[in-house]
Amino acid sequence: MAKIMIVEDEAVIRQLIGEELTKWRLDVYQTTDFNKVFEEFEEIAPQLVLLDINLPVYDGYYWCQKIREVSKVPIIFISSRNTNMDQIMAMNMGADDYITKPFQVDILVAKINALLRRSYNYAESGEELEHNGITLNIDNSSMTIKDEVVDLSKNEYRLLFILMKQHGKILSRDKLLRALWDDERFVDDNTLTVNINRLRRKIEQAGIEDYIQTKVGQGYIVP
Repeated sequence: MAKIMIVEDEAVIRQLIGEELTKWRLDVYQTTDFNKVFEEFEEIAPQLVLLDINLPVYDGYYWCQKIREVSKVPIIFISSRNTNMDQIMAMNMGADDYITKPFQVDILVAKINALLRRSYNYAESGEELEHNGITLNIDNSSMTIKDEVVDLSKNEYRLLFILMKQHGKILSRDKLLRALWDDERFVDDNTLTVNINRLRRKIEQAGIEDYIQTKVGQGYIVP
């Protein structure tokens, strides 16, 4: 039974989410002490975190950053803040998804179940994938460039795997969204852009330029 940690200060929303997730046989932990979010995270070791932005004491960005210092656990932001900048900040902090209030609970549940499946059942044969100076280490979700090992988030890893596996082919944004998030209707298109840019930056910082190329109006390609 997957353990879900809900960090939401609005009691009605927190309880509504908790009740619905319990129906899906998920083990729910609802945080109420917002001074000790990180301590509780370490204690319960959840498989997924639902995290609001506007919280007492410290905001969700702070707690996301703290969690990312020690864990790659899936994090979904749930927030009434709906600007592109909020979503970009969340993804740059290491969030895996972002859903805006008000939302339909069944859509949130679909996102949670899809993310759990991808995060804990995603397996491919073989231990390494190599192309044009990058070795993708499948066993630990990292890449090696010029003897430097670079850690990747789950979404960065999946993007690079798909692009390397089908190098030489242009992959449309819709295809990448479907591959990453099961149903692209539930994902802001900006989420893909943020993850592509973050992955490109890591590759460039490790010494390879223009590894992922944009084909305007078509998608992305690893030549």
